[in-house]
Amino acid sequence: MDEIDVAGLVERLGSDEDAVRKMAAFKLQSNIGDPSFVDAFISEGGLPKLRFLTLKATGNTLAYSLTSLSRLLDVDKGWDHLNEDVVERVVELVVTHPLVNILRGAMAILGAIVARQHSSTGPDQPSAFGFRALKPAIAIYPQFLEMLVSRLSSADHALCANALQLINALMRDATSNSGETEWPKLIKKLQELGVIKAVYTLMRSTALQDLAHPLLEFQALTKVLLRKWRDITVDLHKPEHRRALKGIHLASNPEKSSGSLDDGEDGKDKKHNPEKWRRLGFETETPSWEFEETGYLGMMDLTDYVRKHEDMFQRLLLEQSNSPPRTRCPVARASLAITSILYDLFEVDKSDLDDAKSYRALETRSSYDKIFKPLILQWSRLHLAGLQAFFRLWKATGAEREDFLKLVDLVRVLLEAVIAGAKREKNIQEVEDEMQEYDLERLRQLQMELFELTYEDTWGQHLRQVRDELNHEALQFMKEQRIRCLLQGAWFSGNSAQTTDGDQVNQQDQKTPSVSSFRYVKLSNNRRFLHYADFDFKGDQDPGLDSLQEKLDLGLVSSVASNISTNTPPSTGSSSSTVQPQSTTKITIHGYHPSSSTKHTRNPSKSTTASKTTNNRKQEAPLLVLHPSTHSQASEWLDGLLMLLGQQPLTSETKKLTQLVSDYGLKIRLLNVRFDEQGIEGEGQVPEVPSREGLDEEYWYDMGGA
Repeated sequence: MDEIDVAGLVERLGSDEDAVRKMAAFKLQSNIGDPSFVDAFISEGGLPKLRFLTLKATGNTLAYSLTSLSRLLDVDKGWDHLNEDVVERVVELVVTHPLVNILRGAMAILGAIVARQHSSTGPDQPSAFGFRALKPAIAIYPQFLEMLVSRLSSADHALCANALQLINALMRDATSNSGETEWPKLIKKLQELGVIKAVYTLMRSTALQDLAHPLLEFQALTKVLLRKWRDITVDLHKPEHRRALKGIHLASNPEKSSGSLDDGEDGKDKKHNPEKWRRLGFETETPSWEFEETGYLGMMDLTDYVRKHEDMFQRLLLEQSNSPPRTRCPVARASLAITSILYDLFEVDKSDLDDAKSYRALETRSSYDKIFKPLILQWSRLHLAGLQAFFRLWKATGAEREDFLKLVDLVRVLLEAVIAGAKREKNIQEVEDEMQEYDLERLRQLQMELFELTYEDTWGQHLRQVRDELNHEALQFMKEQRIRCLLQGAWFSGNSAQTTDGDQVNQQDQKTPSVSSFRYVKLSNNRRFLHYADFDFKGDQDPGLDSLQEKLDLGLVSSVASNISTNTPPSTGSSSSTVQPQSTTKITIHGYHPSSSTKHTRNPSKSTTASKTTNNRKQEAPLLVLHPSTHSQASEWLDGLLMLLGQQPLTSETKKLTQLVSDYGLKIRLLNVRFDEQGIEGEGQVPEVPSREGLDEEYWYDMGGA
């Protein structure tokens, strides 16, 4: 303060020379934010001179004066010198002046005036706050709102921010302090001028960082508007509500013979169509109560759809008029359901501004996609896209009236998948196209995944325990299935290596058949031996065990190796190994020669441990080599042999089938689980067993789950 001559500065503001006034105004805008300077400035009589410059100055002097006045208002000073002449002058500048530096200050002043609270205004200034303070000036310059919205397209980000802050202030004041019939007029006017399109573009642009706070406030105000419309009860005694509902009826192209609500006089001699409203998709002939959940917002969405797509609406009703009543799509109920889904999806009841985390997240650019939801500004188009998806799914599923809630759940899954997962930069057209690309099968799969996640969150540990049990049961099921493939037997290519004779086993002892082309292998019924034989050709019937001359005692087997590809490589060790991929698929059964082992366990699952214990000084040798003809056969025999020896399966095919069995088991169990037991008629009551009428001996009802 010692360095600034406040009195001299105030004196220079009133100088006759423009250059002196300009320098004084420039210095003033740099110091006006200091409260101690402001007090000295006011005591020296600076306010009248600042107001004079605001009214009369031009060029940079005017720009500096407007900036100084806006900063003065920010510290809640100078309101007593703010009269209608100043407001009119500032509105005039917004409408007529092209310079950006002047427009910034002008909009900042108007924003402060509109945003000022009632309680902070003195009794001698009843109109110096809120939107009504600008109405006299706007009456003189009616293009004010149009010019204000156009500033949102400016290349100057600071000007865009000031313009948007002023629009936010106008909207907040209108929704808070105006009557029920006043604020919709302002909102409608702004929407007609293109404010939604302009803000939507800014929210998706790279300029978001400079406009983050006013854009977040606009998004919050959009939610405020949606809440206010939803909270308005549909009342047919209100002319606008009655007109909206009547417009929906007339747009449906009703038959002339059906009559309407306005036929006759004073309610007499009126003809009444018993299906008047149900024909449009309402549940009853008293449609007003069906808007109870969505309020006037639901009526607005339905009216907007009918008005903009009247031909589509009429064509849909005409198509359905030839269908049985139970298969007709309830258009009105579907529209209200889409409104409710969007309302929940965008968390309209949650205010972005009241959440402190939102402001903290604005500090990091990576959080913008989580905070900003530009698609909420495209509410009407999202409602239409959701409604069209509902109609498409209704036809695709062949739904009936009783399936309405199921279709609503399916469309909810669709909207959540497309909208909730959309990035900030994603265009509304891309969202609409993505909704159309979702087919029924894809939606069903996604719905089941969400269904499982819901139960996972609800049941937690209990569901994980069930899943573990089902995984074990599925593995045992696949083990039995693979072993049964071995019991059934199979043909293999005849270039399989022969078993060896003698105590010493090496590569020179192995013989490759030169004549035989096929080998047939089959597991014995006691699951202890592999019987096999070589043949020149395949017979019409598979050979029996008595015709298979060779056999391999599984008690001698120590490991099974193969070059079959797997999802994950098996663990290395003496018990099993994987051969590197070769030109042909091969399964090699390793073990010890009978003469090198004194004792063998009868249990194949313990054979590996027994043979390693008694033959720790002996070397493994190939006992049998198989060449499967298909990948499925290779998977069946490799995993069958491994599981017969008590080891885990390796191939991707077996793992996939095991997971499939486990998943279906879980889904079947989930279908029998409720979040509560309200649907159970009484405790301890056993459900009725379905009748066996029409069933044969291959179909049974399993009560015990065995």
